[in-house]
Amino acid sequence: MTASGAVLREMRWWDIDPVLALEHDLFPEDAWSPGMFWSELAHARGPRATRRYVVAEIDGRIVGYAGLAAAGGLGDVQTIAAARDQWGTGLGSRLLTDLLQHATAFECEEVLLEVRVDNTRAQKLYERFGFEPIGFRRGYYQPGNVDALVMRLRVQGLHVQGTGTHG
Repeated sequence: MTASGAVLREMRWWDIDPVLALEHDLFPEDAWSPGMFWSELAHARGPRATRRYVVAEIDGRIVGYAGLAAAGGLGDVQTIAAARDQWGTGLGSRLLTDLLQHATAFECEEVLLEVRVDNTRAQKLYERFGFEPIGFRRGYYQPGNVDALVMRLRVQGLHVQGTGTHG
């Protein structure tokens, strides 16, 4: 099934276990812990929310997720992932579009992210959305000691809806 059949909705605490299973499959060396997701979701609701976490579901199965942190006019894509059987369906684009729409709602002027230097598929997605490389973080991904490419998107005046990109 293509990403067009996926339903995006707010991530809730009961999604943590299936998200962790996907996380461990996709990022076995540097997977997030349950506590990291619990901590992020604690800041995702209410009038002072500074996070947006979303899951993508097809027939009750979580096939993707993404998260954004926002503070002081700066957004940071914390995580974005699509199940292997969803690669090439456009799901990554849909998840990133959701985060960028919320970055605008959070009044972010720019959005940053880190991506593994060896993850060219993700880098291409971000470039299609207008992210530009601005530097490196050496040894950012542990324990594999893999460098991160830091990318930035200036949001002011950005009209995210209808970007027309396909992942």
